[in-house]
Amino acid sequence: MLEHLTKETFKEKVFNFETGKEWKYAGTVPCMIDFYADWCGPCKMVAPVLEELQKEYGDSLIIYKVNTEQEQELAGMFGIQSIPSLLFIPVDGQPQMAMGALPKPTFEKAISDVLKVEKPSVN
Repeated sequence: MLEHLTKETFKEKVFNFETGKEWKYAGTVPCMIDFYADWCGPCKMVAPVLEELQKEYGDSLIIYKVNTEQEQELAGMFGIQSIPSLLFIPVDGQPQMAMGALPKPTFEKAISDVLKVEKPSVN
């Protein structure tokens, strides 16, 4: 199961926007954040893909979920207007946003290009 972030856990694990002015990721492993809502059809299509990606990448990537209905302040901070929206956060550098229910190969390319994480080879 992917971890759901609240405003408090977001500040602890991703970025404390109340104390920091400049973006500085708090984690040590690249992450993705899925901004979604329970009523959103495309979000439901993306959810199993994200679960699969988390299993495949293991400890080299963290995938979080943010329910935009419950965490409106977080959604507002990132200007989320359409869902699903996914935020790719490298350990160093600026996060990048992607919108829409992307196919798995597109996620894998972004994980490689933006987050610089390669899928571990299965022996």
